[in-house]
Amino acid sequence: MLNDLSTSAISHSPTTMKAVVSVLALLLIVTLTQAGSSPKCSTQDHGSTLQVFHVYSPCSPFRPSKPESWEETILHMQVEDQARLQYLSSLAVAKKSVVPIASGRQIVQSPTYIVRARIGTPAQTLLMAMDTSNDAAWIPCAGCEGCSSTVFTPVRSTSFKPLGCGAPQCKQVPNPTCDVSACGFNLTYGSSSVAADLAQDTFTLANDAVPAYTFGCIKKVTGSSVPPQGLLGLGRGPLSLLSQTQNLYQSTFSYCLPSFKAVNFSGSLRLGPIGQPIRIKYTPLLKNPRRSSLYYVNLQGIKVGRGTVNIPPTALSFNPATGAGTVIDSGTVFTRLVTPAYNAVRDEFRRRMGKATVTSLGGFDTCYTVPITVPTITFMFAGMNVTLPQDNFLIRSSTGSLSCLAMAPAPDNVNSVLNVIANLQQQNHRVLFDVPNSRLGVARETCS
Repeated sequence: MLNDLSTSAISHSPTTMKAVVSVLALLLIVTLTQAGSSPKCSTQDHGSTLQVFHVYSPCSPFRPSKPESWEETILHMQVEDQARLQYLSSLAVAKKSVVPIASGRQIVQSPTYIVRARIGTPAQTLLMAMDTSNDAAWIPCAGCEGCSSTVFTPVRSTSFKPLGCGAPQCKQVPNPTCDVSACGFNLTYGSSSVAADLAQDTFTLANDAVPAYTFGCIKKVTGSSVPPQGLLGLGRGPLSLLSQTQNLYQSTFSYCLPSFKAVNFSGSLRLGPIGQPIRIKYTPLLKNPRRSSLYYVNLQGIKVGRGTVNIPPTALSFNPATGAGTVIDSGTVFTRLVTPAYNAVRDEFRRRMGKATVTSLGGFDTCYTVPITVPTITFMFAGMNVTLPQDNFLIRSSTGSLSCLAMAPAPDNVNSVLNVIANLQQQNHRVLFDVPNSRLGVARETCS
């Protein structure tokens, strides 16, 4: 039975807000305590499948060292997502086809996912962020100013080779520069600037060795927003993993992202067509010629409960000229919808909640004190519907006393035309990127 909307916004004092944030943060603290009891950090990658870890995993060196630093974790996620949205929006409307080298988020402060890569001969292991909206790989190299303590040392690798200015790859990076021996590039984003040289070496992913893999070897960093051990780009551009391993992986990969609440925090990245799920629903991949790296899909509607939300068609339509549309992204945490779409979904969600009192928490404007009965949410893509389990669209406190709708509109300071299906909504699903057949598959899979 549907009830009329009857809500009231509650204004929290700073003390009350801090208490609410603390309650939500307890969920993450309890999770870490559980995770520490039985981590699977020593499990080896095998075949063409890599383990995927959350940065807060007990297996991750990037997890916070002090438990009290988690108090504002949820609000930090929102803040870092704003930088990510601004970055993705700049990609979507870019008029030049230049390979993006790095995302704008801070990998230590913003939840993301990392994989083990072994680089060079003999191999040196780094934990690299996987990113579907970037192309090139880049890593901190020995002698780098401002980098983390874990770096790749080129002189220890017999297969390392710097790329000169005459290399064709030099034309595929932003702001290329030339000196006597190497093609360099300079990049500024967020609070950081990066100077790097293009190079090649053997990348070993699970049991697969990829010789002469092109990547950026970072030599100088200023600011605090650079991923400590580098980034592995899974986009569709010329320097991406897919482009450089076409014969090996046939431009096909899938991942299953573990939940933030997972005991072992371990999912998987499966490279190539072998071992991919057979029973899976597909939707076509769309392509923006101005930004071919991004994985656009045709989101046609959203259901709250059994009813389709009345969203203006322009809020969901794909427009390569403006960059508008919907993308699947592994780096954003919470799904962001353009304001008209979000407002319509939020209002219908609240209407379905009846007379339950609405509160807010930071950027989340639809929170409730339990017990509550929550409607389902379904993303309606061309060719497939994906009905989300509650853990994929609600954030719950550890005591179960507060639940928030884990979606938000595009930030006020971002003139975004993008809807972004983020990693919280993808957790515990196998998401298959089948580029040769221009399709994206989704199937439920418990990978936590």
